[in-house]
This record gives sequence, C-alpha cells and structure tokens, in this order.
Amino acid sequence: MAFIRLVAALIGFVFGFFLGASLLQVTQVTPVSNQVLVVLLLATACAILGWLGAPYVTVKPAGFIVAWIRATSAGNLVGGALGGGFGLMLALFLAFPLSFLPGEVGRFAPLVGAVVLGLVGATAGAVKRNELAQLVREVRGRGRERTTDARLLLDTSVIIDGRVADVVRSGFVRGTLIVPRFVLAELQYFADSSDGSRRERGRRGLEMLAKMQKEATVKVELSDDDPTGAGADGKLVTLAQALGIPIMTNDYGLNRVAELQGITVLNMNDLAKAVRPVVLPGEEITVRVIQEGKEQGQGVGYLEDGTMVVIENGARHLGNELAVGVMRVLQTVGGRMIFAQPKGELAEPRRPRAIDR
Repeated sequence: MAFIRLVAALIGFVFGFFLGASLLQVTQVTPVSNQVLVVLLLATACAILGWLGAPYVTVKPAGFIVAWIRATSAGNLVGGALGGGFGLMLALFLAFPLSFLPGEVGRFAPLVGAVVLGLVGATAGAVKRNELAQLVREVRGRGRERTTDARLLLDTSVIIDGRVADVVRSGFVRGTLIVPRFVLAELQYFADSSDGSRRERGRRGLEMLAKMQKEATVKVELSDDDPTGAGADGKLVTLAQALGIPIMTNDYGLNRVAELQGITVLNMNDLAKAVRPVVLPGEEITVRVIQEGKEQGQGVGYLEDGTMVVIENGARHLGNELAVGVMRVLQTVGGRMIFAQPKGELAEPRRPRAIDR
C-alpha cells in the first residue's frame, strides 16, 4: 500500500509541476521567486492528493471487483463474458456507419454504441447462461457424433452388474467407455471391504472391466477428471454435463437425477425389459419348478430373465423341468407374471370361497 501511495504521490507531483508551469504562461505572476513558489505549491498539493487518493482509485476498486467476482458464479461470469464479447463485435460492425452521423453525434456515437451493446450483451449472457451452456453442449455433442465414436460414462452399479460386458461382447455398444478414477476407487474400496458381499461385488466389477478392456469393439478409458459433487453420483452428473455424454447405469436414483438435469441415461434394466421375450397365451414354454406357490397345488418357477411363472397343479413336479402352456400374462408394478398349467393337463377348477355373512 505504501509503495502505491508513493508512486501516486510522485505522479501527482509531476502532474502538478507541469500544470503550474502551464498556468504561469497564461498568468502574470512576478517575480521569479513567486513563480517558483506557485509551481512548488501546486506540485506539492497534487502530490498530497495523490498520496491520499491512491487507495480510492487503486486498492479499494480492485478489492470491490475481486469481491464481486468471488460472489458471482462461474456460470454468470462465463455467460457475461460471452455476451459482452458478442455485443462488442456487433458494436465494431456498427462503428463505421455510426461515424457518419452529423456533428458531434457522429464523433461519440461509436463509443456510446460499444458501451451500450457491451453492457447489454454481458447482461443478456449472464441471465441466459443456462441456455448458452445447453447450446454449447449440443454443438459439442453433434460435433463428436460426426467426428468420433460414441462415448459413455460407466457407473459403479452397471460395472458390478456385469451385463454390460455381455452387451459389449455382442457388439451393440461401440466407441469409448469412460471410467472415472473415483468410480475405480469405489470398486477398489468394495473389493477390499471386510464385508463378504461387498468384497465379492467389488471383485466382480474389476473382473468385468478387465474383460471389456480385451474387447476389440470398445475402448475402455480411465478419466482423471475429479469434478465437484456430492459423492460419486454427483460427480458423475457434473462430469457428464461437462463432457456432454450419456451415463450408463442401473441406479434408479442416479437415473432420475441425471434425467432432471437433461443428461441422457442408458439404463441396463430398461434394455433388459426391451429385449425380454414376449410370451403369449396359448404358447408352450419349459420351466423348472423350484418352489410351491401360495395357493394349494401351485408351483412356481422363473424364466431366464427373472419372470415369475405360476403353474397350476405344478407342486407335484417340484425340482423338475416341466413343459407348460401359458394361460394368461399379467403386468404388475413389480414386473410380469405368467400363469400356466402343465402341458396336456387341465387346471382343476377352484372352489369358491365361502363369504361370511
């Protein structure tokens, strides 16, 4: 601060000296000693003003600007800068025609136009920062689609699930699979856990990654980006927004949060539902009866995709493969249920339950 005051005082002294010398040329101050005294007094007064006023024109405005920048979000700053730059470019194109305005108006019109358009552009950019960011992401995404392969962010849950390795092997997923370091660290944490279930899941996830690295149809890339966010899910959402690429996950909560923020989500569970075989009444399927049903004589089995099959009169076939005919298919909140009966048999009619009166 003292150095700034000293420099300001020196500048004020020099300014006052030349100002006093210029005033002596238009005034009649005699003798010479008085002239020197006037110049020195004026120079000293300007030096004192420079010493006292230096903080108000240097440090304090700079502190105000720094505080304002710290309080303003990065999105506002970037949006304002882009908008202000666009406004100044527009003012540059208008400067030449504005200079032909008559009189003093044409002299100052380009400067006024640059100030006004710059401020308007900066304000508009700060207000519409979200729309600008979305536009930039769309442009970047389209550019990547034209010039590069597809890129996907992998979540911990989809790596542990393992089905993504089979999808990659089938060739339906191509391009680059990005695995952030914090996801890899989470897998390592699971693999080293004292809990047996977590340890098994973590090791399975690492094995799936090793399998996918050997596939020729995709490239597994480890990303060192570590954005801000609440936990691994928050960081994934932030990273997906920054890169403008989709997330592949099995996590319902992450799925909903990402979709609310405009991020494309590829859910393996949705893919499994889409490719689930369609079973119609009257068709025949083969299923293993693994347990008894809730009703007397019922047996229960499951298809490969996890669909429950309730078999009338199937309890006596417990533990065996059984060919059954589909009677009806129900879609419930928990999934699909198939009701069937053994092939060549008729389901025994159920007796109506007595109604208490």
